[in-house]
Amino acid sequence: MANSERTFIVIKPDGVQRNLVGEIIKCFEQKGFRLIAMKLIQASEDLLKEHYIDLKHRPFFAGLEKYMQSGPVVAMVWEGPNVTNPVDSKPGTIHGDFSIQVGRNIIHGSDSVESAEKEIGLWFQPEELVDYKNWVYE
Repeated sequence: MANSERTFIVIKPDGVQRNLVGEIIKCFEQKGFRLIAMKLIQASEDLLKEHYIDLKHRPFFAGLEKYMQSGPVVAMVWEGPNVTNPVDSKPGTIHGDFSIQVGRNIIHGSDSVESAEKEIGLWFQPEELVDYKNWVYE
């Protein structure tokens, strides 16, 4: 796929507990993005410390880490044109439609191609990324 990039998305515990996994996947599918990896995981303290390393000195870090360990999360890798563009919270977006509070914002998405590469490497082994022909685009 021309101009394709990958992004890392994690559906946080509140999204899993509110049974929104299918709805969130549907949003990415309807945009035409391709799912290339997905797993349900109980994130470890070490994984979360590495994932959120830039936030470790922020006053909310301990609460964020506790929240992210409070239940399973769904980690995914999506591929497509401009897939790392951050979404805003307007109606029709995942945050706009499903988030209840800033601290319970349903998903995390990589904010750049570089961040996506790092985060994908933390959460997935290379052999877990599935490469298959995309029949949507020529």
